Amino acid sequence: MRGDEPTVSWGERIEEAEREAARQRLLALAEAERVPVEETTRAVPDRRWRRDQR
Repeated sequence: MRGDEPTVSWGERIEEAEREAARQRLLALAEAERVPVEETTRAVPDRRWRRDQR
């Protein structure tokens, strides 16, 4: 290696690969749990409190 290149140990490369794999798993999980906007319902006001005021 030349003196101007950063030295990256084998362990650091393994840790980086593990971090990237964990990141990809989290992204895949988040995407799987995501609910598309089209499948959500619009909020409807709760009018039950008005019945009690009559």
